[in-house]
Amino acid sequence: MNSLNILSGGAAQGLVGSLAAAFKAQTEFEITGEFGAVGLMAEKLRKGAPADIVILTAEIVAKLAEEKLVAAASISDVGLVETALAVRAGDPEVTVRDAADLRNSFLAAEAIFVPDTKASTAGIHVAKVLAKLGIVDEVTDRLKVFPNGATAMRELAASDARRPIGCTQSTEIISTKGVKLSGSLPPGYELATMYTAGITSQAAHAPEALALIGLLIGATEREKRERAGFISGSK
Repeated sequence: MNSLNILSGGAAQGLVGSLAAAFKAQTEFEITGEFGAVGLMAEKLRKGAPADIVILTAEIVAKLAEEKLVAAASISDVGLVETALAVRAGDPEVTVRDAADLRNSFLAAEAIFVPDTKASTAGIHVAKVLAKLGIVDEVTDRLKVFPNGATAMRELAASDARRPIGCTQSTEIISTKGVKLSGSLPPGYELATMYTAGITSQAAHAPEALALIGLLIGATEREKRERAGFISGSK
């Protein structure tokens, strides 16, 4: 069976998975590749990792196009993804209306599960939020940092901490069993990131990559995008 190679941010993993059957029926191709921190995925492409398509933040895909690694004409917005809070499926939801609520929620957590704070979209933002709240020193020992949001959420689900909390992109929370979305970050601390898809300059299967982009952005798949956590809109 032929395969379409993908390098994608973890934010799109659930959506891509939901489209795999339709994609295979349309093209007879499987979807293989990697999902992880967007910075790491971009570096893999720069270092020559085989990929037909990327799904990364708009900013990163634009840079890859400038570097002639992605065909600029193929770039298409998939949707916005919010960075949000998560709790274990059986725990009470955390209500965060403002900065004080957010600060108290982090300080009350025995463990805070987050993705890579240097290479992932949500992780970088979490680090900025903690600094802005002035609580870095208080929570550093409680931070549980993992390579990507999906792994962080699986670890949150399995945590035996008394009051754990997670913070990553909503799509990664929604697609992970054992955790639940507990709300967006409050005004002044929120982040909604546009994810875009693009065909790589060295794509071995460009027509199939274009077919996947059609599914990712198509009107017929809007419900799947929304269910996965993507929001229609502009950056």
